[in-house]
Amino acid sequence: MGLGAALGAAWARGVGASEGALVVLVRDPEVLDPHGRIRAERLGSMLDQGVKLLLGRADVTEAWSALVGSQDVVGIKSNVWHYLPTPRELEEAIVARLRGIGVSPERISVDDRGVRANPVFQNSTALINVRPLRTHFWSGIGGCIKNYIMFVPNPSMYHPEGCAHLGAVWKEPMVKGKTRLNILCAITPQFYGRGPHFFDRRYTWPYCGLILSLDPVAADSVGARLLSVKRREHFGEDKPLDVTPHHIEVAHHTYGLGVSDPARIRLLKVGWTEASLI
Repeated sequence: MGLGAALGAAWARGVGASEGALVVLVRDPEVLDPHGRIRAERLGSMLDQGVKLLLGRADVTEAWSALVGSQDVVGIKSNVWHYLPTPRELEEAIVARLRGIGVSPERISVDDRGVRANPVFQNSTALINVRPLRTHFWSGIGGCIKNYIMFVPNPSMYHPEGCAHLGAVWKEPMVKGKTRLNILCAITPQFYGRGPHFFDRRYTWPYCGLILSLDPVAADSVGARLLSVKRREHFGEDKPLDVTPHHIEVAHHTYGLGVSDPARIRLLKVGWTEASLI
């Protein structure tokens, strides 16, 4: 059994934060065409690679079946921020994999801001968390932990102290214990920004990656490190953001959601290695 298989099998057996976390980084420079458009087939292959390595399965159907059962009701928590949304091609690839293991269409829904009123999410038995990686005015980075803020009726209540207590959202009944997979879409991440709703394409780059983990804290820790390294490369220093993404450490130490310590995160990289930065 290879390294990826061994680590994936350990997580499938339920190894938790006390023993560390596994994060998989998959990159493919051909996922974008010469015009910067996503090639759906290449993105689907990246998703398959990542899930197989994460779960330690040679077959993609077996890997998805280890995450989700055919009778599960599955909410795919996406992100619709119009400047940098979850790619439609990635949403569709996830839906196709769920259909491929026998989950019926009426048991699957993709949503973001309407999750609280969505019947599939209201009755969900499994969640898949997928969003783009970017800097964020209130929380330092927009990552997997932050992506669940729409599950509460009053998201702005979680903005103080740099969104330090976003981990509490993961204890809400609609969410608690349901997340099967976390995906940070790092196809064109945004590595710098100041002020609310900031977007500037000068601060995005074609990283052409997906970051996957069963642990949202570990995924965000890797994502935050990637953006920090890119800022140092671009500016010659880690240029300050409006707030630091300290909610990641709080999610670990206060809410027990996963592992934030890089020394306890095993990063398995596959595919394109040029300028991987981490």
